[in-house]
Amino acid sequence: MTERAVPPFHIIEPQGIHRPVIVASPHSGRNYMSEFLRLSRLGALALRRSEDCYVEQLFEGAPKQGATLLHATFPRAYCDVNREAWELDPTMFREALPAWCNTTSRKVRAGFGTIARIVSRDGPIYARPLPFAEAEKRVRTCWQPYHDALAHLVQDSVARHGFCLLLDAHSMPVVKGRGDQPDFVLGNAWGTACTQQMTALVEHVLTAHGYSVARNVPFAGGYVTRHYGRPRRGVQALQLEMSRALYMDQDSLQPHEGFTRLQAVLMEVVAMLAQYGDTLAQMAAE
Repeated sequence: MTERAVPPFHIIEPQGIHRPVIVASPHSGRNYMSEFLRLSRLGALALRRSEDCYVEQLFEGAPKQGATLLHATFPRAYCDVNREAWELDPTMFREALPAWCNTTSRKVRAGFGTIARIVSRDGPIYARPLPFAEAEKRVRTCWQPYHDALAHLVQDSVARHGFCLLLDAHSMPVVKGRGDQPDFVLGNAWGTACTQQMTALVEHVLTAHGYSVARNVPFAGGYVTRHYGRPRRGVQALQLEMSRALYMDQDSLQPHEGFTRLQAVLMEVVAMLAQYGDTLAQMAAE
């Protein structure tokens, strides 16, 4: 039997009033296809350690706030859409890569290109080099459809409202032995991807609930934030990283009692962004 085809992403449309807010979860996909598992030297549990587990579920109430929710279904370890399309490690492939591939970025050198070389805790994903055709397939069937969908949603919001507020949602592991890690990191590409006002509004909601919040360190925003964030063109993009310890057990990868509380706080964040969008719309109409 062949596996049931799963679309590379899901879009959940707003309920009621359509707000200029998009919540995107590029790394919470968990469709670990048997073909991918055959290529990998790691099992599904080890591969899932690179996954932003349950992030789309944490934001499942966003459409009730008038926001659009977009989330990938394929795993980050299979194809990372928060990278350039061709950000590839040449040591992973049988053939020499085309000259137009980005083979020297910091993420590639660390092992986390568009096609990841490693899962940080469990080492290399593959036992042997891949054909370049494998990268081409993943970009064609995962990366490109996801970004086509996101670009369309952004363009539709700008056409409908005159602007767009994009929240790119992620989770981050807690490194044992380090006690100075924040609960959240807000990445606005050092102020170039969204206004300080949007960043401050999200930070205010989080700190009001007692969470610690950092800006841009150690996550200033990946490809999505930097590529789509164009405040002068009406598109603001903010990357939100949340500690996995707030809502799940990092060993079992199961949600714990903090999940519901965090989910409620994140809905306040979305509601604040929706209100901010209303304010921007009123200012533009005056």
